[in-house]
Amino acid sequence: MISPRGATVTDNQPNSTAIYRFSLDINTSFNGTDLLKLRLLAGSADSNDNAAGFLEPNLGSTLDFAVPGTEQISLARLYYTFSLTPNLSVTAGTRMVAGDFVDKNRYANVSFRDFSTQALVNNFLLLPRPGGAGAAIDWQPNQGSLSLRAVYIASSAAENLPENQQFFGGGGVNDIRLFPVSGGGTAGGLFGDPYLAVMELEYAPTRSLTVRLQYSRGEVLGSNFQALGTNFDWAITPKVGIFGRYGYASYPDTTVGDIYPSYWSAGVSFQDLLRKGDLAGIGIAQPFIVTEIGNATQTNFEAFYNFPLSESIRITPLLQIISDAANQNSNGAIVTGTIRTVFTF
Repeated sequence: MISPRGATVTDNQPNSTAIYRFSLDINTSFNGTDLLKLRLLAGSADSNDNAAGFLEPNLGSTLDFAVPGTEQISLARLYYTFSLTPNLSVTAGTRMVAGDFVDKNRYANVSFRDFSTQALVNNFLLLPRPGGAGAAIDWQPNQGSLSLRAVYIASSAAENLPENQQFFGGGGVNDIRLFPVSGGGTAGGLFGDPYLAVMELEYAPTRSLTVRLQYSRGEVLGSNFQALGTNFDWAITPKVGIFGRYGYASYPDTTVGDIYPSYWSAGVSFQDLLRKGDLAGIGIAQPFIVTEIGNATQTNFEAFYNFPLSESIRITPLLQIISDAANQNSNGAIVTGTIRTVFTF
């Protein structure tokens, strides 16, 4: 197995592993229309615990719930949402993640419920630095079919969250660094480098169809980036739906020059497929389509079947297949199987 830059990651087959994550949400409302969100989090801290994420850590193959965190309980979310008008809500906080407010999808967005591969959970190019302190707005004029959302995140205004907040590639000597190893420095603070700003326009002409148009930009290590995205979900019937995402980005002055990667994902979802309350899905993504890195295009596949054992326990067998991993055609297919068990209280 080789990395995007040609170095050997490993020659050995991975072993079976166990991964855990504990999340406690404390939601408080003072008037019925507001929300004070506090989330405590702890989980596996070893980066080798997830085979797909160890063999291919750069391009969104990691299971979203398996991203290395900390075994100590830490603060993962802290923000307050309130309504300025019946059509406009505002959020501000010191622990926020952009994906909580934009790039949602009814079929591919919640890694403990549906797809778990990171490249299927969110647009891989749109949110490269999603966590920190910031603010968000959600405006739905006249409670109609159009909604406008905006999020601003300053990563250095607060300590990093225990989710994956690294730059693409994480910074290892054999990883991709989309931003310069030593750029213009970081100003820090609430309005300095690094930061991420996202705008999203959502159109929902019916209850069954939603389309989103997105734009993000930001700065990391003195280097600017911009991305365009689109995202849709369509409930063809109450039990069958399809979804898709597309992204195109500009990353100047990277360690491999100026690059313009694109991304896409698509899939189908089934509800009550074999028994009432179950959920199944099949998805495919090409997270980083670019000619400057590797000699092929990585493709991620995932299939899962989520069924309830009880009201509080759900079990999900899932299969991941990664072809041309790390954009290298010399890499054989990575095939991993996972049993995801979720306990809710």
